[in-house]
Amino acid sequence: MRVLLVGSGGREQALALNCRTSGHEVVLCSDAAAAVDHLASVDLVIPGPEAALVAGIATTCAAAGVPCFGPSAELARLESSKAHARDVTTRLGIPGPRWSRFDADSVEEAMAWWRDLGSPVVVKQDGLAAGKGVVVPTDDDATVEAITALSARGAFLLEERMSGPECSLLALCDGSTAVALPLAQDHKRIGEGDRGPNTGGMGAYAPAPLDVDVDELVATFITPVLDDLRSAGTPYVGVLYAGLMITPTGPRLVEYNCRFGDPEAQAVIPMLDCDLADVALAATEGALSTHAVATGVPLRAASACTVVAAAPGYPGTPAVGAPVLATTFSSTTTAASSLDDELALLFPAGIDGEGRVSGGRVLAVTGLGDDLGSARDRAYTALDGIAFEGMQVRRDIGWRAPGATMRSYAESGVDIDEGTRAVDGMRAAVERTLGPDVLRGVGSFGGVISLARLSGLEEPVLVASTDGVGTKVELAARLGRVRGVGADIVNHCIDDVLVQSARPLMFLDYIAASRLDAELVAEVVSGMAEACEAAGCALLGGETAEMPGVYADDAFDVAGTLIGFTDRAALLPTDDIGPGDVLLALASSGPHTNGYSLLRRLFQWFPMDAVPVGLDRPLGEALLEPHRSYLDVIVPLLDAGDGPRVKGLAHITGGGLPENLPRVLPDGVDAEVTLGSWPVPPLFALVRDLLPGMDTHELHRTLNMGVGMVIVCAEGDVEAMRDTIEEDTWVIGRLVEGRPGHSEVHLR
Repeated sequence: MRVLLVGSGGREQALALNCRTSGHEVVLCSDAAAAVDHLASVDLVIPGPEAALVAGIATTCAAAGVPCFGPSAELARLESSKAHARDVTTRLGIPGPRWSRFDADSVEEAMAWWRDLGSPVVVKQDGLAAGKGVVVPTDDDATVEAITALSARGAFLLEERMSGPECSLLALCDGSTAVALPLAQDHKRIGEGDRGPNTGGMGAYAPAPLDVDVDELVATFITPVLDDLRSAGTPYVGVLYAGLMITPTGPRLVEYNCRFGDPEAQAVIPMLDCDLADVALAATEGALSTHAVATGVPLRAASACTVVAAAPGYPGTPAVGAPVLATTFSSTTTAASSLDDELALLFPAGIDGEGRVSGGRVLAVTGLGDDLGSARDRAYTALDGIAFEGMQVRRDIGWRAPGATMRSYAESGVDIDEGTRAVDGMRAAVERTLGPDVLRGVGSFGGVISLARLSGLEEPVLVASTDGVGTKVELAARLGRVRGVGADIVNHCIDDVLVQSARPLMFLDYIAASRLDAELVAEVVSGMAEACEAAGCALLGGETAEMPGVYADDAFDVAGTLIGFTDRAALLPTDDIGPGDVLLALASSGPHTNGYSLLRRLFQWFPMDAVPVGLDRPLGEALLEPHRSYLDVIVPLLDAGDGPRVKGLAHITGGGLPENLPRVLPDGVDAEVTLGSWPVPPLFALVRDLLPGMDTHELHRTLNMGVGMVIVCAEGDVEAMRDTIEEDTWVIGRLVEGRPGHSEVHLR
């Protein structure tokens, strides 16, 4: 066939590449007006941008007797008018947010509607805006500013803000049948971590790894529209694109588009192992139900990742004219090109015939692979060979994918249950070695040994704790910020003995590496020394080990043992802990030293020097915040005499609240923890957002979620205790009767 593609961007280049690969001749026209002169000599028209549809290209083609894979201007109002789309979906019962439309002069009414709604909103321009007519305000002042700004452009909508991962459902439609393409996920914001203003799209990947059924999505969001329009005598032919948000209560419609998305098309189309022009022609004939794709679109690649390179100034006024240099590809002028193995593709968009920047989104590079990781690597590797002045590229395309399907900590390579089984398996053997002087042993983090026989004193005891920093050291080494892991190991051990009322006495350290680096060791030990000095603890030991072949190159590990002391009569927990006692929480300083196998995997595609949405500092800094010591907070409580009495302390480390609170509870006593009773810090809120499939219990036993230490005290002592503590605290629950022989934590 001779196929006419309307449009001049990366989307059209992706369509053109598929058509040429399938043996068709391609005619590219920049807009609907330019296409008119070619209609007499083509067999099929596929409109790319929404502007061509709104200009009536489908009607023009119908008059000329040329099949057009795209809806009429009237049907395209599903995209060109957000209010019309919401009217349709409300009438058809398609799930979406609460919303209302306002004229340009109805600012006060809009403000009143928003305030009556009582929840955050999204402000949307009613008409077309090239993907940039949406504002997601961050606070009340920004909401007022957005309503004022968009009202100046014309009619606008306010929609209840939804939350959850987004995806793009592209369906090929023939008026009655819809064939879904792989789900894609777009990256609208200009900045890494989904920050900054909206754009037309800075990258996309497919398939989006979401726990949804595509057939159910089609049945909910596509088929009702097709059935409605067919019954009205106006069958919808073309692509119907549903932008969806997978909220905690189910999928909801964000918007409809009436064409292939950009950059979703650059990700999805190269995956397809079919002739799109042939499929489009069948759709114009109402014959998709009998076409081969009706049972599923065949794929030539399992995953794709597209990264957009934008001009400086975009999404505002882009700076144009700079030459585009490309060593990776054969051309960056007018047509899509590929590497020799065709696993990386270049789609020029804002590049003129002389190879210079001519638009906002200059080009897109798509990598293909057997999985998203390999596709992403190929895209970024290819992009390394492209440059132009002021090039804007997001380095985090696909960053939400690793957490989208994770259900447990074990999926990141760490099995908490296996660790617990290991402790249980060794318990009997260890207990055979325990004499009468050992008061606490395996399972209590720190061993406790009475020295009464040796000293003849009233009964002082030593409390010992040995631990390691864990996989947090890999992140610290990668970012060259290792001083903090020295403080991590000391403070972790201090908190472990503190829960038994012990004060630190001395600390012995151990550092092992594939190859010892004197400067690295000095930096780590300096961090240890600072933490020990702050705690009044002597730093002893200094054991180092160089073990090539055991540790990976440039990898190291940090461990240590802390010895503390207390009087046997002061040991915690006390014997009178029981139902009715209150759980008082102290804030953590971050993930501390737990959960980093998950965190490193979760953020593996996000630049550590970038600031994700919701945080006020680079992600690497937030993740490497040292483990805090609670010594200065807890010791005054322990020394309070007749003041509020601490009955027990739980250091929230590996296993989180569900597995650390039972360590201080007697048999038959459970803890009920009220979720939402403490403020979840931004980093943990982001992690929770990136793990939509991980249930609440698993999340809270993997990470501390903002609670680093829990004090157990009598209800009557709570207020006095809070008055004594010079920082924010939260009552997060209480103790209740449980089953005999068990101690459990219930998250409510």
